[in-house]
Amino acid sequence: MMSSPTEQLEELFSLVTAADKYASISPDLIREIGAKELAKRRNLKEAVKETRNKLHQVGSAYQEKPIPYSAWLDELKDLPNDLHDEQVKTTLKRQMSMHASTAERLSILPHVFNDALGSIAPLHSILDLACGLNPLCLPWMPAAAEVEYTACDIYADMTGYLNHYFEHFKINGSAFVCDLTQTIPQNSVQVALLLKTIPCLDQVDKNAAKHLLAALKAKYILVSFPAHSLGGKSKGMLQNYETRFNQLTEGESWKITKMDFTGELAFMIEK
Repeated sequence: MMSSPTEQLEELFSLVTAADKYASISPDLIREIGAKELAKRRNLKEAVKETRNKLHQVGSAYQEKPIPYSAWLDELKDLPNDLHDEQVKTTLKRQMSMHASTAERLSILPHVFNDALGSIAPLHSILDLACGLNPLCLPWMPAAAEVEYTACDIYADMTGYLNHYFEHFKINGSAFVCDLTQTIPQNSVQVALLLKTIPCLDQVDKNAAKHLLAALKAKYILVSFPAHSLGGKSKGMLQNYETRFNQLTEGESWKITKMDFTGELAFMIEK
């Protein structure tokens, strides 16, 4: 007897999440990609393989080694509660080096957020979308002491760790699992950060980014694109991403300022 589409999708879900590297990813995202692959592929085996490939491209590729969150939690307990303590900053930098997206930003950390966000400082509320380990950059951001920091990502183990981080440093923050192609956080905030995220959204759903930018309840949105691939290639990428950004913002009456970071192409949208 043929299994129903629902049964097939649940079987695909079990097979994909049996691998540790995909086990913590948003179930919504796995099912969304899985359903599309089942419709396109000849059999379950191919659909599982392609679902894993896609999840690798949008998430796992940025984490070469598994991130040792339980060891980090032990480390956190021994740290002072002061975010600006030198020992704390050294530890946070070391942790950020484990994720390709924040690792690329480490060399420019002292000034990148001040350059990009200084004109709207102090930051009172931040929504960090597909955040990765970016909330660990808070000591280098021009934020108010009582800043409200909301973060979301597709990884449950990562958002779990970020909640412990917020708690330890008495930050008014929360992190949760979210697939941005299906759910858009609706908090009203001063600034939303969408850093190097649009190319990942485009891999899953070409319409998601436009919908996301329009639906965010943020006065400002800082959008960035990578200047080179994870493998270091950069041929034509900046031109392509600038064209993509222009498509996404076409027809909107937003004020847009282009900024150049080292290693990133960035735009500030003022709604």
